[in-house]
Amino acid sequence: MIKLRRPALLVQILVAIAAGILLGLVAPMWCAEAMATFNAIFSQFLGFMIPLIIVGFVTPAIADIGVRAGKLLVVTALLAYVFTFFAGLMSYYTCSWTFPMLISGEEGLALREAEGAQAIAPWFTIDMPPLMTVMTALVLSFMLGLGIAFSDRQGLRNGFSELRDIVSKTIQKAIIPLLPVYIFGIFLDMTVTGEVAAVLKCFAKIIVVIFILHILLLLIQYIIAGLFQGRNPLKMLWTMMPAYFTALGTQSSAATIPVTLRQTIKMGVREDIAGFTVPLCATIHLSGSTLKIVACALAIMIMHGDAHGTGLFMHFIGMLGITMIAAPGIPGGAIMASLGILQSILGFDEQAVALMIALYIAMDSFGTACNVTGDGALAAIVDRIFRKSVPVV
Repeated sequence: MIKLRRPALLVQILVAIAAGILLGLVAPMWCAEAMATFNAIFSQFLGFMIPLIIVGFVTPAIADIGVRAGKLLVVTALLAYVFTFFAGLMSYYTCSWTFPMLISGEEGLALREAEGAQAIAPWFTIDMPPLMTVMTALVLSFMLGLGIAFSDRQGLRNGFSELRDIVSKTIQKAIIPLLPVYIFGIFLDMTVTGEVAAVLKCFAKIIVVIFILHILLLLIQYIIAGLFQGRNPLKMLWTMMPAYFTALGTQSSAATIPVTLRQTIKMGVREDIAGFTVPLCATIHLSGSTLKIVACALAIMIMHGDAHGTGLFMHFIGMLGITMIAAPGIPGGAIMASLGILQSILGFDEQAVALMIALYIAMDSFGTACNVTGDGALAAIVDRIFRKSVPVV
């Protein structure tokens, strides 16, 4: 018996969007209410899982990094965070200048008018209050992670590693498979309330801008790396293209590590430096994902007429670089890890979160490709900084 493979998550999301729009044009009210009920319950479950995702992934990541603490690790981690923070700022300032011209006006007006329409109420919902707030989860994760790193408590280390496995399995077996149904319900609701045309028109413009930003970000990263190495940045970037295209297909930084490592060494980075920085950066360097999340979040806030000041987004970007440490190595893992601060800092509601997930996953492979290609630039900079140091053991 031939076992059929499940379509890629992106394909499932696109089918869910199309089905939600088409069915929304003809569906009876009971169908819309049934989907609203599912979405209300699933949204509660997502809210419950967010602190567990943070504790389950950030705690063992901090613990693992702390064990290997040293000058090379500190420099690599600091550069990864600076690259990620810069990508977020670049995205914010560029999009805050371009998006109001692209997605305000008719689209924004349509969304604001649709918000005044009567919402489809679920038949019932089930409250699932989270065990702690997002900030409490972050503080607890850092305290536990650092404590485990600088102690000999192997039992705690093993316990949190097992918690990470449980949370990862929950994401893969429960959340990810149900995401297309959740997105279907959101687009069904938007079609019924008259928002969907404006949203799709905005999506097309946003995707083009973000793709251009990814290219510019990689050029900037390799110009900086080229200055450090005294080499042609375009040739360095071209050498990393196999890693870029591999990541487009795998949608996973972890799965692309062998190709990224091989191309980084071909680019001239010492093998010992590349062998340390590339696997580490696969979990802590998320420039492409940060750029995309910031742009998508800003676009959705503009679409809904929400305030989006610089101070608010500086706070958001700073926390984003931390919460996505060791994001699950699965498609859409970064957006799952960032849901907490989207809600706690930017005030996203259920519909805004669903739009973020749909928009992010539509470009997930491009963000991952930007992440892993940027890893090569970061490795080249680290290699130059430690050129006179002894080889890494």
